[in-house]
This record gives sequence, structure tokens and C-alpha cells, in this order.
Amino acid sequence: MTDAIRIVIADDNYLVREGTRRLLEDSGEVTVLAAVGSGPELLDAVRRAGPQAVLTDIRMPPAGQQGGAPAMEGIDAAHAIKASDPQVGVVILSQYADESYAFELFRNGTAGLAYLLKDRVGDLHHLLSALREVTAGGSVIDPLVVEALVARRARLRESPLAKLTARELDVLREMAQGRGNTGIAARLALSESSVEKHVNAIFSKLELGGEQSIHRRVAAVLTFLRDAGLRPPV
Repeated sequence: MTDAIRIVIADDNYLVREGTRRLLEDSGEVTVLAAVGSGPELLDAVRRAGPQAVLTDIRMPPAGQQGGAPAMEGIDAAHAIKASDPQVGVVILSQYADESYAFELFRNGTAGLAYLLKDRVGDLHHLLSALREVTAGGSVIDPLVVEALVARRARLRESPLAKLTARELDVLREMAQGRGNTGIAARLALSESSVEKHVNAIFSKLELGGEQSIHRRVAAVLTFLRDAGLRPPV
């Protein structure tokens, strides 16, 4: 029989936290070193207990705060843990199938990280498998999130923004901030004539050639705001 995996659990819901602890400890394959309810407590427990892995909810409010916390708190804690000790595996449990959260978790690499939907808490085999995988330096991503990532890639290919160059996207991003050509030129260290050429190229590629200039700028910005989130983080 293999040695039990030593973990720390973090969830601000006491019942979920203790239920998960009991479920995992009853399996005989996990030793729960600590079960905490906030981000700072999680980081402190990892420093003190030296676990092999962490199982944390994506929502982890600061100590003493009830609700309303940013959904990224658990991911921020994961990054801090990996920066301090890359050998500690981290499994994020999330209610969000939104692929952008998975991108944020894996932005510095995938080794020793897992992103699972919270429904998996009831699937002991799946949960234990993810803990073993991250402890060994592997990675796991929930199948439903994989589907969302594939759909995102398909939408990106269909978006008009896919036609733009990196520099044209820079110009359009500044345009979305409300800057005119002069402001864009100063911001991107370009000549105004270069900015004008990029703007005209944007209008052409987004097929906005027949409208008045101000309306074309509005339409271009609306396209950017609608589709910019489809582009993977750089």
C-alpha cells in the first residue's frame, strides 16, 4: 500500500470543508494536515505543515471576511504556493466552467496543478486521482472546461479580430480606451500617420469601410469588446 498523501484543505464553507476532510480521510489514502477557511490561513498552513498537495476552493476570502470575495483568490493562493515551493501540488475546485479561470491558473505553467469543477468533490476516485497526479508533478483539467476551451478556440477562429495583426490589435485596444489617433500615437510610440494606416487597416479587415469615421470607430470598439476576451492570454 502506498503512503497516504499529506494535504491541506481550504474552503470558506465549514460544512463543505469538513465533509471533504471526512471523505478523503475515510479513503485511507489521504492525511489531512489542516483544514482552513481563508486564503491567508491556507498560505500559513502550507508553510507550517509542509503538505504534498493542497485542495482549495477557487473562492477564498481574506480571514474574517464573509462572502463577496473575488473568485480569483484561490488561484492567487495557488500561484503563491507554487512560487514558494514548486513541489507542492494544487487542486483548484471551482463552480466555474469558464475557461478564462483555467487560463489564469495555468498562465505560469501546468506542472502540479489541477482545475476541477466542484461537483467532483462527490467523486472520490476522480478527486484522489487528481491529488495523486499533481503530487507527481502532473496536471489535470476538468473535461467540461476542456470542452469550453475547444469552443473558445473555435469562436476565436471565427472572430473578425483573428484577421488583425498584433500591432493593429494594440491600436484597437487603445481605441477602446477612448483615445484618438494623437493619443494612440503617443501611447504606442508611433507616428500619427502610422496610426492612421493601422486604423484604416482595422476598418478594412473588420469590413467597416462604408460608414462615417466616427461610426466605424464605435463599431470597431464594439467588436473588440465583444471578442477580445476570446483571445488567449499573451
